[in-house]
Amino acid sequence: MKTTGNTVLITGGSAGIGLALAERFIAEGNNVIITGRNEARLQAAAEKLGGNVTAIAADVSNADEVETLVQKISKDFPKLNVLINNAGAASYYKLGSEADAFANAQEEIITNYLSVIRLTEKLLPVLKSQEESAVVNVSSIAAFVPNGYIPTYSASKAALHSYTQSLRLTIADTSVKVFELMPPLVNTDFSKDIGGENGIAPSVLADDLIEAFTNNTFEIHTGATADIYKLSLSDPAAALHAMNSRG
Repeated sequence: MKTTGNTVLITGGSAGIGLALAERFIAEGNNVIITGRNEARLQAAAEKLGGNVTAIAADVSNADEVETLVQKISKDFPKLNVLINNAGAASYYKLGSEADAFANAQEEIITNYLSVIRLTEKLLPVLKSQEESAVVNVSSIAAFVPNGYIPTYSASKAALHSYTQSLRLTIADTSVKVFELMPPLVNTDFSKDIGGENGIAPSVLADDLIEAFTNNTFEIHTGATADIYKLSLSDPAAALHAMNSRG
């Protein structure tokens, strides 16, 4: 997959991992479109990024806003060839506590899983029309092994991982390559409630994705994700303990 000269749509592109991905793709000579729910934060991110960036306010969990986004992309960016599904939601709690697990799970499943399916399906005709294109789904280390402090988030990412594999198999005979970026703990505001300050820099993920494009590495096990993945294959119980040990 080429790393320059692309037109790239990044959902959740105003902060954290999405912003780091936007910075790197712009630096590589790509045209980047970022989306987010917060108009002010999105515009601030666009000003920070400068260069070849377009900001479009859109909530990927809202069907009407997704339809408007898809129509705008089809009209104004017909050469779109990279879709990065990065927007996410997470609730930090333990099952059986006072937290409303159903409400938490509902938001996470819609944002982290169902919204990815909807947007990807609607943009696949545009992506398939390009000579070379890619879908990148940002899942998580928790797609392999759950963490008890993010239980329903873990489940939503496991679902996304399964969907990503199925999508890769299904459209293997098209121009669309399907990548999955699997972060461990990352130092962003998104993960601050679970010790994000101890995580890797989001720029590491951006570097790893560019390398994966270059080498056509479709499952990208960044940092500790590689270790947990290997451990989950050889000793699932030990992997579960490692993911849920505190300190």
